[in-house]
Amino acid sequence: MRIAANLQIPGATLARRRTPLRPVDLARAAGVSTQQIRNYEDAGILPPAPRTASGYRRYDDRHMRALLAYRALLRGFGPVHARAIMQAVHEGDVAGALAVVDACHAALHEERRSLQATSEALEIIARRGPDAAGLPRSGMRIGEVAALLRVRTSALRVWEAAGLLAPGREPGTGYRWFGPAEVGHAQMIKMLRDNRYPLDQIRPIMDRLRRTGGTEELHAAVARRREELTRRAAAMLAGAARLHDHLSAAREDAVPAQ
Repeated sequence: MRIAANLQIPGATLARRRTPLRPVDLARAAGVSTQQIRNYEDAGILPPAPRTASGYRRYDDRHMRALLAYRALLRGFGPVHARAIMQAVHEGDVAGALAVVDACHAALHEERRSLQATSEALEIIARRGPDAAGLPRSGMRIGEVAALLRVRTSALRVWEAAGLLAPGREPGTGYRWFGPAEVGHAQMIKMLRDNRYPLDQIRPIMDRLRRTGGTEELHAAVARRREELTRRAAAMLAGAARLHDHLSAAREDAVPAQ
C-alpha cells in the first residue's frame, strides 16, 4: 500500500487513469524482480500489456491493481488458486474466478469441521483406559490394527519407521504386536494424519505422550492448527477485498467517460 501511494495511484482514481508504469515500479510494489512481473503477465496473472513501437511493455494502473490483488490472494489462497482466480478474471470469466474463491472458503470450512472433530476425539481418547471400548484388552497384530483404523498395513509400517509407533514383537514369530496403549497411539496418529499433520510434527507429540502419558501436546497441536486456519481465513478475506477492488475498477473502466 505504501508503494502504491508513493506512485500516486489512489484507489478512487485508478479506474479513470492510465498512469504509465515501468516494470520496475510494479516489481518494487510487489517485492519481486522485473522478470517475475513479465512471468506474471505471460501466465495470465496480469492483463496483457500493449507494446511500444520498440517492443517494450507498457504497464499502467490496471496492471498494478491486478498485481496487488494477486499478491494479496497468494497469502490466503496459495499460488495455484490465486493464479487460477486471476487468469479467469482476465479471460472475462468472473463467475469462474468467484467459484474458485467459494471453493477455497468451503475447503477451509471443512478443515475447521475436521479439526473440531479431532479435538473432540482427543478428549474422548484422553479419558479412555486400556479397557475402553474400541481398544483391545490384550493386543493386536498389524493387520488387525490396520482394519480397526481403516488404513493399510504399509501406513503403520511407515509410522513405525518414522518413530511414531513402537510395537513389540511376538516371541518366536517376530510378528509386530500392538498392545492397548500402542493401538491408542495409532488412533491418535491416524486422526492427525487425517488433518494433514506431517510426520515431523506428529513425532514430538507422540514422544511427549509416551513420556508423560498425557495429551497436552496433542491439544497444543490442535490449538496451533486452529490459529493457522484463523490466519489463513483473515488472509483470504484481505485477498478477496483486493480482488473486489480490482473487479470494481475494471467495471468502471468499461463505462465510457461522460
